[in-house]
Amino acid sequence: MITKVLIAEDHESANISVQKTLEELDITNIAYAYYCDDALSKIVQAVKTDSSFDLLITDLSFDPDGTKQAISGGIDLIIAAREVQPDLNILIFSAEHKPATIDQLYNKYDIDGFVRKARNDAKELKEAIREIGRHRRYFPRHISQLIDKKNSYSFSDVDIIIIKLLSQGMLQKDIPAYLQQKGIKPSGLSSVEKKLNQMKDTLGFTKNEQLVIYFKELGAI
Repeated sequence: MITKVLIAEDHESANISVQKTLEELDITNIAYAYYCDDALSKIVQAVKTDSSFDLLITDLSFDPDGTKQAISGGIDLIIAAREVQPDLNILIFSAEHKPATIDQLYNKYDIDGFVRKARNDAKELKEAIREIGRHRRYFPRHISQLIDKKNSYSFSDVDIIIIKLLSQGMLQKDIPAYLQQKGIKPSGLSSVEKKLNQMKDTLGFTKNEQLVIYFKELGAI
């Protein structure tokens, strides 16, 4: 059960919004921090006084304002907080949208939930907090779908190079010459076309532009 929460957020409007969401869930034991150093200090103090937080809700990015900080971002805060309190539940509330980055947050940093700052984010925040309170991790539906798609097709290094070249404005017909110049094989035009068609068929796309957008959303290029 979630009863005590720390919000690490440097934007006052977002901080107030998260507070309101928590209060609507009847969670009133709430602390705030506008800097990561302050957030870590509160976590350390809570552990020392045997009144640990149940949940840390933090952004990933904090705007610099000239105040010297040992910890400047959400990732470093996650690492430091878990060293102090290994069982601390962590929910990321961020504008980050790249599935590859969010996937890493779950798999490398073992977060308990992610909510993107967007329309209807208050509703999703409630759902995420409820799930974490039930000792379950919260995965945003749209992120899960994109990650599942990524895992369903094993993209090769050549695939990524081809899409990256397209994203930079290179024409499809000019890609073989680039691959040949770099000693990358296969490099024939038919091979390039085959790879692009395989990716489009697998992902349900009809245009190369859709592949470029998809790879950007994944954070692959």
